[in-house]
Amino acid sequence: MLLKDYRLASLALLLLVLLSCENKNKNTPQANAAAQRGNRPMQAEGFIVKTKSLSENIEVPGTLLPFEETEIRPEISGRIVYLNVPEGRFVTKGTILAKLFDGDLQAQLKKLQVQLEIAQQTASRYKELLKIGGVSQQEYDLTELQVNNLNADIELVRVDIYKTNIRAPYSGRIGLKSISNGAYVTPVTIITTISQVSKLKMEFTVPEKYSDNMRRGRIVNFTVSGSNNKFTSSVMATESSIEANTRTLKVRSVVDGNHPSLVPGAFAKVTLEMDKNDEALVIPTQAVIPQARNKRVILYRNGEAKFEIVSTGIRDSSFVQITEGLKAGDTVVTTGLLAIRPDSKIQLSKIH
Repeated sequence: MLLKDYRLASLALLLLVLLSCENKNKNTPQANAAAQRGNRPMQAEGFIVKTKSLSENIEVPGTLLPFEETEIRPEISGRIVYLNVPEGRFVTKGTILAKLFDGDLQAQLKKLQVQLEIAQQTASRYKELLKIGGVSQQEYDLTELQVNNLNADIELVRVDIYKTNIRAPYSGRIGLKSISNGAYVTPVTIITTISQVSKLKMEFTVPEKYSDNMRRGRIVNFTVSGSNNKFTSSVMATESSIEANTRTLKVRSVVDGNHPSLVPGAFAKVTLEMDKNDEALVIPTQAVIPQARNKRVILYRNGEAKFEIVSTGIRDSSFVQITEGLKAGDTVVTTGLLAIRPDSKIQLSKIH
């Protein structure tokens, strides 16, 4: 009995100590401050919904290209007997860049010319004989046919001789040469390249949803690394279809002007203004809370938080257009969004 009474007394003493400690903790300054904070409204910043001019800008990478670029190849096989490739320099249209050996073609041309002269004399004599009945019409026609065949053969040889002169197809800058004088070349041999860099073009891609905005003549702004200047170009054409893997549309534009910073092959940062609304109802982008099925904002009404479903439109780096759910003059909360619960008390420390 004594042992049992002793255990009961010890248990009672332990409970008394625990209760006293709990009461002591409740009266601490930290506990009192927490209780006071629970009753205070949350501090947050707000924004008054208003209308302003808003445009949606996107940035896409682009590449500068020569307006024209051609690989210079011979049309026929042969040995180079003259090479005129001024690497890195400008040449005018029609300049002879290389000459192939044409001695055999020249000899063939002379032979055909001699044969043509004899055939023409024969045809002339047969024509006179035909008048007096010395030859038949068929014999005369055969001589005329031979003359015509020789003229055709001569024209073919002259075309081949012309092909031995490799000319610049347009005025432009010559690239590096790939062969030397005396080399034997074929139609697959690249002698050099020529680029028309007096005017440039630019290629870039845009997401599928903006494809309707890329009309011919649209002005496109861009910048290049190493220069603070802003340049412009106008859309020349677009690809006929959208790339299935990337869901993008390739666009080609003509660059306006010729600046030293614009070098073929350079990377360009293209800025596109897709949509613009001069009377857009806007709020800061951070005020929108994305949900699984919709988007919400927190309205400040009579000191309380009210959650409202909204629909958004175009946006830029700071603001987003609200198409449904708000009206001008409403106040939305822009800070502390994750800690605010519906109908919780709010005190706005700053209103924008």
